Amino acid sequence: MEKLGNWIIVFLGVVVTLSLSLLSSVNLSGSSELNTQKIDKNIEKLKDYSWFNDLYENEKHHRSFFVSLKIRKYLEGSWRVSKLIRSEKAQVKFIVMLEEVARLRNEE
Repeated sequence: MEKLGNWIIVFLGVVVTLSLSLLSSVNLSGSSELNTQKIDKNIEKLKDYSWFNDLYENEKHHRSFFVSLKIRKYLEGSWRVSKLIRSEKAQVKFIVMLEEVARLRNEE
């Protein structure tokens, strides 16, 4: 009976780890490389929305979509991009993040 309990705990641990990995777009291989194709696909998806196009075409922010690790990591996650599409609150948080990145870049 004790072995069964241990297996259940291990199984639940694996399920939780895989779920968190999928939600946060963490690469299980341990690699810290970004998936550029996924980011580009998500940017293309967001370009269907005028609020995003205004940001993307804004000279102040355009560079961040290509060089900011924080912005690119955020856009790598399909779940986060879906939330951006559905939620005005998520859009506001994303805009604040873009503004912060732009401010920090200007301070350098």
